[in-house]
Amino acid sequence: MPHPTRRRALRDATGLALAASTLAVAAPSPGSAADRQDGPAPFDEVYKGRRIEGRPTGGHHHHGAGYTVLVDGVELHVMRNADGTWISVVSHYDPVPSPLAAARAAVEELRGARLVPFN
Repeated sequence: MPHPTRRRALRDATGLALAASTLAVAAPSPGSAADRQDGPAPFDEVYKGRRIEGRPTGGHHHHGAGYTVLVDGVELHVMRNADGTWISVVSHYDPVPSPLAAARAAVEELRGARLVPFN
């Protein structure tokens, strides 16, 4: 087998680098838009004495990307940011990673007060 030339080695290395970068671009990364299409999982729990629920509603509901969050049966208006974080009308300036975290943050911020519907 002949010894590879510098030109051939450089060409092969460039081809491998190009192939690797193509695969990296084609594969979705965690937290990417492909993951966000599925949306967050539903939840139903009691947190600090308050019942919090969350579920996909199908379609886009305002900025909540088709997701409804309830605190003691009252809708908590949630919004998804462009970076995938979530905020609520109660904790608007404190982004969190999920609607569940937004519901928990709202319960903490309410400190026992009743959530008033946001219309």
